[in-house]
Amino acid sequence: MHRMLVDRRFRHVILVWLSLVLPLPAARGAEEQREAVTHVNRVDADFAFQGEFVGAVTGDSSEEQNLGLQVMAHGDGSFEGTQYQGGLPGQQWDGSPPVRLIGKRADQVLVLSGGLWAIIAQPDHCLLIDAAGDRIGRLERIHRTSPTLGAVAPEDAIVLFRGSDLEQFTQARLTDEGLLMEGADTKPMFQDFNLHLEFKLPYMPRGREQVRANSGVYLQSRYEVQILDSFGLEGANNECGGLYKVRAPDVNMCFPPLAWQTYDVIFTAPRWAADGTKRKNARVSVWHNGVKIHDNFELPTKTGGGKPEGPCLLPIRLQDHGSPVRFRNIWLVDRGAAPPVSFPVFRAEGAQENCPSEPAEEPSEPLAEEPSDAPVEETVNDPAESPPSDPTNGTPTEDTTQESKPTDSSQDEAIGEPK
Repeated sequence: MHRMLVDRRFRHVILVWLSLVLPLPAARGAEEQREAVTHVNRVDADFAFQGEFVGAVTGDSSEEQNLGLQVMAHGDGSFEGTQYQGGLPGQQWDGSPPVRLIGKRADQVLVLSGGLWAIIAQPDHCLLIDAAGDRIGRLERIHRTSPTLGAVAPEDAIVLFRGSDLEQFTQARLTDEGLLMEGADTKPMFQDFNLHLEFKLPYMPRGREQVRANSGVYLQSRYEVQILDSFGLEGANNECGGLYKVRAPDVNMCFPPLAWQTYDVIFTAPRWAADGTKRKNARVSVWHNGVKIHDNFELPTKTGGGKPEGPCLLPIRLQDHGSPVRFRNIWLVDRGAAPPVSFPVFRAEGAQENCPSEPAEEPSEPLAEEPSDAPVEETVNDPAESPPSDPTNGTPTEDTTQESKPTDSSQDEAIGEPK
């Protein structure tokens, strides 16, 4: 790649940046951390910079290297970034240790530092600048979509939720937009099943760790597949896709908040003898946004705050941990009652999501650019075109800014009774 000098504006930004010592994002109070936004028309100015970018950089060897970048907002212009050699997780990332970055936004420019070069980020692209001030690469924003998003339930599947009623749930609540809220148990109970569900994380830039968009899918109320805004993080066993505190996902496939995501789960229950002793452990396979993150893993016991193991069936639980996580398009194949089917159900190439749509709320005032975020199928922004106005691509959205309900960190340790 031919090296190009950046213009004076960026050179000035770099010189100012290099003269500063950037602190890590400041710790927030409990009330600030619980602030949650559930609609793209209520986001702050930082939201436009959060998301995924891919492109190439020319290193010292003058050979192009592919890079992936995930940018996470932490409120009040503070950011962190994660840089991946080869590409993004679930795509071309080579598995080498990612580079952690920190940054600060000034107006419409975000500067990230911590690697071999500075990254000058704007909502639709990033420029990579070396120590001499030369431009050595460019990354374009992309929007990934799960290939199982909008998956149609097979003929013999049991549709648990499609946005019209709550007949298949207890203790359940519905939003005005027809989305299922956190804190619901299924009425029917199942032994061995294949489960598809879609979820959307709220935007909680000031949240930290387990406060940041926390929920979970409890299989038989005993085994939790964690839900959390862990976009750009390590992918630990208590983060999104983790079998809570038992096993980390093979790859962190979490998308940015306010993008619809998918879980596809194959669950096989434990087997018990007549005297109540366990003969075989439960097993689970999980696909997160179309990428397998657990492959027939044997669960030695319940996870975290799950109910004690036993031969009796218990409901599937969508945990209420105080964050406004939303769900839609939930269906299940009962493997004890239905013939074998192909699973997960992937959309045919070029097919549209089969999800109900609704008009987006009209913004009350001009907004910052809002990227659309989702994986595996992707689009790259054309610099000549304006970015999409709604990252949910016309899928059901909500129209409120909420504060997450107060909760203590023990809820993942003891989920208790449905709220």
